[in-house]
Amino acid sequence: MTALRKLGSSDLEVFPLALGGNVFGWTADEATSFAVLDAYAAAGGNFVDTADSYSAWIEGHKGGESETIIGKWVRARGNRDDVVIATKVSQHPEYPGLSAANIKAAADASLRRLGTDHIDLYYTHFDKPEIPVEEIIGALDELVRAGKVRHIAASNITAERLQESLDLSDREGLARYVALQPHYNLVSRDTYEGPLQDLASRTGLAAVPYFALAAGFLTGKYRPGTTVDSARAGRAAQYAESKRGQKVLAALDGIAAAHEAPIPTVALAWLAAQPTVAAPIASARTLEQLPPLLGVADLTLTDEELARLTAASA
Repeated sequence: MTALRKLGSSDLEVFPLALGGNVFGWTADEATSFAVLDAYAAAGGNFVDTADSYSAWIEGHKGGESETIIGKWVRARGNRDDVVIATKVSQHPEYPGLSAANIKAAADASLRRLGTDHIDLYYTHFDKPEIPVEEIIGALDELVRAGKVRHIAASNITAERLQESLDLSDREGLARYVALQPHYNLVSRDTYEGPLQDLASRTGLAAVPYFALAAGFLTGKYRPGTTVDSARAGRAAQYAESKRGQKVLAALDGIAAAHEAPIPTVALAWLAAQPTVAAPIASARTLEQLPPLLGVADLTLTDEELARLTAASA
């Protein structure tokens, strides 16, 4: 069995790959989503990441489609106590923002869709600087005290606002963020490294990076001059044309060959080895895409290999 990782200062222990739920109800229908979730759980996976807004960007969708599918799966399998469910607030079309009233209403809506009485990890999806941290943390603290949320976390937040939030929690004895979800991968390092990573390290926060495979670029299937049929192909193609992207691919190719491992496994292993990172997030819209993601749990790169990737991505 793969060893679970402690999530920051919380009592949550998670698999070293968080399964991204952004594709559920979007590029993966309900049956495929169930199959991916079943295979992830069968491999020992227990950490599922979603948001109340997934997949509101699709015509005819309202948001919450991913939560609904995850809720149906958990009820069908009877495994709620075995799964750490993370979801987020602030971007749902009907529940926008981080006012205290909205946070509480959005949490109740998420609980209904998930068909559960508690959320294990509740993120502020995008910080709203116009809302005082006292209001945000106060509302989140109420949810924790009511038993609706076990732990709270933040995503897309500046180091300054995060520090202010942590200081308030410590000073007033309120619920405290235990994790941070930053945009972070081999071709996007300055989105986390620096003040945010330093703060997470200093205050005991766990990082759960999103875009861990750079919109698919770090799977290795996007190369200069190639065309890939994917909803995210445009962003990945931009990385493929950059000098940094090509250097990273070359390093990944060599290390993957040495380990006889898929390229995305190596990219995730580099990320999982970075300071503060508990579990990268990656999604699979088909069963075939899942094994290379799960491989991160069993691949340990050498110090030399980590350094080679770090240098290539500089």
